[in-house]
Amino acid sequence: MKNTFRNKSSNNQKQKANYPERKFFLPAQIVESFIVKGESHVNRPMPRQFILSINAGAFVAFGAILSVLLSMGVSSTGVHNLLAGIGFASGYAIVFISGAILFTEVNVLLPAYLLQKKFWIPRGILQFWGACYVGNVLGALAVAFLVVASGSLSPEFFQELNVFIRHKMQFMENGTIGWFQILLSGIVANWLIGMAAFLATAARDLTGKVLGTALPVIIFVAGNFQHSVANMGYFSTALVAGAEYTWSEFLIYNLLPASIGNLFGGGLLVALTFSYAYKEEINKNNVPKEEAE
Repeated sequence: MKNTFRNKSSNNQKQKANYPERKFFLPAQIVESFIVKGESHVNRPMPRQFILSINAGAFVAFGAILSVLLSMGVSSTGVHNLLAGIGFASGYAIVFISGAILFTEVNVLLPAYLLQKKFWIPRGILQFWGACYVGNVLGALAVAFLVVASGSLSPEFFQELNVFIRHKMQFMENGTIGWFQILLSGIVANWLIGMAAFLATAARDLTGKVLGTALPVIIFVAGNFQHSVANMGYFSTALVAGAEYTWSEFLIYNLLPASIGNLFGGGLLVALTFSYAYKEEINKNNVPKEEAE
């Protein structure tokens, strides 16, 4: 009888040992990580926030450059968009994995953090948001100046880049309606980038994080949805090299409405929806220490 019990116990242990470990976070755990990361970013000293924001803008600018390089000379629209998306995904993967601070990712992390505060909002939130935005712009500009001054890119690259720019500025021809079209497009873009952050956070290994980042990024690039930091990368390089549009046109007719749309897309469609859907299961104290750093 004892031997039978031991055999059953041994079989149960073998079954448990053979059950595969889960290699990803569940949705509630992802939101918990968002909350902790948002809190960590806010509490970080301003100089460090600024440096990480500059890095994020620079990495996205590199992704923009690679998206043009990979799609140059490709006549098939589908293949062109796919290659451009893969190129751009490289920049976002570097951002998410390095811990750099991206304005459009912050639009997901901070709302998730703030939704846990019942009666007050921490000081310095707007200051942090502003530092992140300015840092992203400066990072994109730094890459643009270095790349253009180095003379590394061919004239064909800048011809292809101008095609990208015209594609993004086509809304300007629609006047006021075009301004709101960009805003709506910005909502879609950061909904997708929010999900890229969601999937990258879910993955527990480097390969999963890269793939999780790539899928939504390819969609937003292929669809020409307006992502403010992505557009900073394209426009900074084009304007430093000499583009047909001015800084004021870019700011008023693209960056401003895209940024507003990005706020809504990340805050409402990712942070708010998932925080509400899993509110009974969320406990930021469950997050492992290494995730909070």
